[in-house]
Amino acid sequence: MTASQTELQRIVAALQNSGLTVEPVEDGALIQHGGTRVALFAERDHQGGVIVRLHLDLDLYVEEDSLPDILMGMNLLNQGLDYGALNLDPVENDDEDEDDEAPTTFAVLGRSVLWLPELSAAELDRLREHLTRFEVEITEAVERTLHGSKGMSA
Repeated sequence: MTASQTELQRIVAALQNSGLTVEPVEDGALIQHGGTRVALFAERDHQGGVIVRLHLDLDLYVEEDSLPDILMGMNLLNQGLDYGALNLDPVENDDEDEDDEAPTTFAVLGRSVLWLPELSAAELDRLREHLTRFEVEITEAVERTLHGSKGMSA
């Protein structure tokens, strides 16, 4: 068992003990929070401590030709976020029959990184608080934008 697995297992156990629904997966964990699932990955920092990465798939996709408007809107949204940021990731096209000239599609994701100097109870509580605030902040920012009058259009 690698050190990262041990740290991940300690984080998973602490989050489960705090009442969250956590499902270990290959190299991380999925945390059910309300109607969303946040992916959590942990790795030992070579300078000490643990780096925790959080990913929130928003099930939002944009086409390449919409990027200028979307990037401007995401930049404005990111300026108001404290616990994470919105990013775009290209979606792999699994259909080999597709035209190579087809526009690329991007998934909109919420991401956050938190460094824990140690896995003490206080730091694990800080992680839980960060995780909760990250999920709420990203979800609310996107919902406000999509349902507001000046929404992002994709």
